[in-house]
Amino acid sequence: MRDLKLPDQRHPEKAHRPDQAAQPKKPAWIRVKAPGGEAYNQTRRIMRDNKLTTVCEEAGCPNVGECWSQGHATMMIMGEICTRGCTFCNVATGRPDALDTFEPGRVAHAVQTLGLKHVVITSVDRDDLADGGAEHFAQTIRAVRHRAPDTTIEILTPDFLRCDDSALETVVAARPDVFNHNLETVPGLYPKVRPGARYFHSLRLLQRVKELDPHIFTKSGIMVGLGEDRQSVLQVMDDMRSADVDFLTIGQYLQPTPKHHHVDRFVTPEDFASYEKAAFGKGFLMVSATPLTRSSYHAGDDFARLRAAREEKLARG
Repeated sequence: MRDLKLPDQRHPEKAHRPDQAAQPKKPAWIRVKAPGGEAYNQTRRIMRDNKLTTVCEEAGCPNVGECWSQGHATMMIMGEICTRGCTFCNVATGRPDALDTFEPGRVAHAVQTLGLKHVVITSVDRDDLADGGAEHFAQTIRAVRHRAPDTTIEILTPDFLRCDDSALETVVAARPDVFNHNLETVPGLYPKVRPGARYFHSLRLLQRVKELDPHIFTKSGIMVGLGEDRQSVLQVMDDMRSADVDFLTIGQYLQPTPKHHHVDRFVTPEDFASYEKAAFGKGFLMVSATPLTRSSYHAGDDFARLRAAREEKLARG
């Protein structure tokens, strides 16, 4: 375990910079129904019975009601305490507990019980671990393959910033179907929004996945409404394509609490449609750009379209 100086996990708000800027009024297109219903509660029970954490709850995703009602959930492994303090994120920051060696098996059991055709597995950042949790990711992928061999697997990983090259190699060797790592925002906003990360390191991480295994789909996403401008978003698209990223997601940033980064503006559906058109024009195989888009929102359906798009591209030569 690495010796890190971290905020007290009992007071996660200390990891974020208070931002008291006035918030724009939430428009009608960003509002969703409150979660509930039999199917939602069944998914919730399965998560609880297997003692699993989901990013749906920890990050306060607005789509949790819809996704859980359809039996979809994004598993968050390696605990619910993160070693980073990103100002957009609602996951608590502090000193994490030791890894649970039985967690990969519980994730696999939940995937099998839910009958998932596609599963998304993400994690907190674990800078306290020498490999950043890479082997734990690999074990979880292998466990799901064993219990649910027909399920396609998408992972959403941290950046492994403080690890050597073998960490990424360990994850890629486990052969997920989709490797997702989000850039989150434009590079000019990293000091305020993602201070513990490095934009070009994250970009290089995605590029290296393709170098290690060209058959794995790569995916990345950003939030808008943090203070970026259109040109900077288009530049991120170009940077992603230079790294051979296949799938781009763009969604509206929503402030989890007043302690987090403020919402600069609510981007209109028309602007999202324009971003989607521009991204397809730049060569992405798949693009999801809507106010409510999140990394794992409709991930299974999008994966099927992504795979079909690659097959069509190969057929065209």
